[in-house]
Amino acid sequence: MIKEIKLRVRYGETDQMGYAYYGNYPQYLEVARVEWLRALGFSYKKMEEEGVMLPVISLQINYLNPITYDEEITVKISLKKFPGVRIAFDYEIYNEKNKLCTTAFTELVFVNMKTGKPVVAPSYLLDRIKANFNF
Repeated sequence: MIKEIKLRVRYGETDQMGYAYYGNYPQYLEVARVEWLRALGFSYKKMEEEGVMLPVISLQINYLNPITYDEEITVKISLKKFPGVRIAFDYEIYNEKNKLCTTAFTELVFVNMKTGKPVVAPSYLLDRIKANFNF
């Protein structure tokens, strides 16, 4: 399942040249990730309320072309492999002209908030992924 998220680059996210500042890209990826989970009918907020957090442990971004102030961008996110203790995503960011501007990868780990130890992904998330993917 590839999910597409539309965002607009805000003025405060740009540098002096009018380009989206490189440090803001992880936020674009996070919005896509949360919306990807929401599209599965899964709430990240609910998971945290149940004591499981999902910190990023790896982030890779390749900046191919700049995105600019007030430009509507499309962030495409896809699940890289079936999750266990970790979950990994690939991303592509396109500008308004549908030009590929950025590729990225994140890996996150499911962590028990009380113990701080890694845990297997919640079964209800795994069930929804199985129902929507060919794993």
